Amino acid sequence: AEAGVPVVIHCGHGPLRGDFTGLTVFEEVLKRHPRLTAVLAHAGMPEFHLALDLVERYPNVHIDTTMVGVPFSPPPPSGWLSRLADHGDRVALGTDFPNIPYEYATQIDAIRGWNLGDAFLRAVLHDTPARLLGVVSR
Repeated sequence: AEAGVPVVIHCGHGPLRGDFTGLTVFEEVLKRHPRLTAVLAHAGMPEFHLALDLVERYPNVHIDTTMVGVPFSPPPPSGWLSRLADHGDRVALGTDFPNIPYEYATQIDAIRGWNLGDAFLRAVLHDTPARLLGVVSR
């Protein structure tokens, strides 16, 4: 947190639940380090809404899009996209390329298919990742 280096963390309950998995467990880390810049891989799948709760509670928490909305994975829950629309500046393109069971472009097509507008798409595909990597300032 002090270094300002973003971390990507797989902390959702997928594919199996465990005593030390889940976003509520990771929130304990955030409570101790509220300035931590964290990117929740796979948008916290399957706890999509809880991941957005953390985005809303902690100003440096982000989500990535890996496997979200693609035919390989279950669809996001009802109401999630409408909540997501307000957080383009906290959503980063994620692909897990080349370790994915579909074409790279499938993830881009899924994000475009959310129909959240050009500004959201630009934020997810460029602006948010660039800011996280220190290529541009906020």
